[in-house]
Amino acid sequence: MAWLYSIATVVGLGSLMQFGQDAADSLFADTHCYQGVRTNGDADVDVNCFSVSTGKFSQVFRASSESALTENAKPGYAMPGLWDGHGHLLQYGEFLNSVDLFGSATLDEIRDRVHKYVDEHPGAGTAHEWIRGVGWDQMALGTMPTAEDLGADEDLKDLYIMLDRVDVHCIWVSQAVLALLPEDLPDVPGGEVVRNPGMGVFCDNAMAQVTALWPKPDNNKKSAFIKSAMRQLNQFGLVGMHDAGVNADNLNLFKDLAGSEDWTVRVYAMVEYYDRSASCPDPVERYNDPNGFLSIQSVKLFADGALGSWGSAMLEDYADRPGVSGSLLVNASELTYRAVSWATKGFQVNIHAIGDLANRYAVDAQTAALRLLCPCEPLSECQAKHRFRIEHLQIIHQDDQARMHAIGIIPSIQPTHATSDMAYAETRLGKERTEKEAYRMRSFLDIRPVLGSDFPVEPADPFQGIYAAVTRRSPHTGLGANGDPEGWHTEEALSLDQAIRGFTEGPAYGGFTEGKSGVIKPGAFADWVVLDKPLEDMDIEELRSLKVRETWVGGRRVYSRD
Repeated sequence: MAWLYSIATVVGLGSLMQFGQDAADSLFADTHCYQGVRTNGDADVDVNCFSVSTGKFSQVFRASSESALTENAKPGYAMPGLWDGHGHLLQYGEFLNSVDLFGSATLDEIRDRVHKYVDEHPGAGTAHEWIRGVGWDQMALGTMPTAEDLGADEDLKDLYIMLDRVDVHCIWVSQAVLALLPEDLPDVPGGEVVRNPGMGVFCDNAMAQVTALWPKPDNNKKSAFIKSAMRQLNQFGLVGMHDAGVNADNLNLFKDLAGSEDWTVRVYAMVEYYDRSASCPDPVERYNDPNGFLSIQSVKLFADGALGSWGSAMLEDYADRPGVSGSLLVNASELTYRAVSWATKGFQVNIHAIGDLANRYAVDAQTAALRLLCPCEPLSECQAKHRFRIEHLQIIHQDDQARMHAIGIIPSIQPTHATSDMAYAETRLGKERTEKEAYRMRSFLDIRPVLGSDFPVEPADPFQGIYAAVTRRSPHTGLGANGDPEGWHTEEALSLDQAIRGFTEGPAYGGFTEGKSGVIKPGAFADWVVLDKPLEDMDIEELRSLKVRETWVGGRRVYSRD
């Protein structure tokens, strides 16, 4: 990879010497040159310009230092547009238009933020428009919150409020919402109705009985959410994302919007239903937009909950809650049945699994599906064609790590999950389990990891993700666990180049777009980002607050800082 000199201009007369379609393409091509270009190609490729025609790169080349192209090079350094390998588009748009609770440390602070939102949004909190928010954490609060805690503010007492935990695997509701439910709520398999210190929090499968009552936004509001989400993602340098869970209705909305002027992020969508217990793939068909703006050919299944709420399913009890080992959202045989059902429909099977028991069952389910798909082939060859993934993969037993390596199951990893969870991970898991099983990255390089953020659970800024992957320190503080200046378990850290490729080439392979995205080369989508200087020339701490100059998608500038 190389950084050289560049400019934006109409292609010169030399291009007109080409014949046939090449000549027509060159005639209408735009050439862009910058001070440097990273292509993600071979290390010895020195280029400083590229041409764009009909939304794709048509030429990538080096202009001589004496040429007008080089002399008029635009400031900045171009690199392939970044992708987030695991995010939530609609939820991110909703988050941008709801109560931001991230970083809140006390119940008073949460009530103040909700109160401020109410003041700014008259009419919010009615039975038809609940107040939504995300980001609370009982670990920071020192207690599990209750409905009564929201009602301690007289102005909030009678409002309909539903707030997602930081990992979106629990919801905290107000008394008005609680009153809509039966008084004697039963326990829910695969979930938890939290009863101590009081009612108000529902986790994993137990959330469904509440969300079924929530007045969901209509398509006009969803469209506004998508527009605001894409606008913000472009600002971070993101040109594409893998949307980790879109229900059938929203997929239809995506089809209607994809290709419009406001659809400025390429989306690789994973099918999901509001009812996560649904297993039939019939209502959804595979779909690929011819211009690469929307792909529907994968499904997201769920094995367990999240570590922070003790919901991830473990082989052994949590170190800090003896007798508790988390929750499977479905049993092993059902997970296998669903994987096989979707795989035989032609869908890539991606399974949410965080705990080591859930990850074991995920590998089992995907192995069974691969054996059915390719009965006469080695599993690794079958997997290379179907590219099944495990999403999150936060704690996985060494035996199952070996199985993943042997088969080539793709790890979909969010580097900032490690740096967010490092404060309590060892408390939850114990020292040995943390060292041998938790938050692997470098260990999985041979099976082509997909890197992402899980936004809005974590910040969508990919440069913060790159920072976390390289340093294993928090991008918010620059520190490791408990304020340590050293990174957390740096034996699993990536190099800068590996991390960049995890946010470019990784999602491309994991989404069947290798050669089309995450690279600057002829025939690839003309998606790129312009920075003030090459990432390789920056102090690593600069990535924590890096601001991109420009973002381009399909040859069109969709964000400019100036």
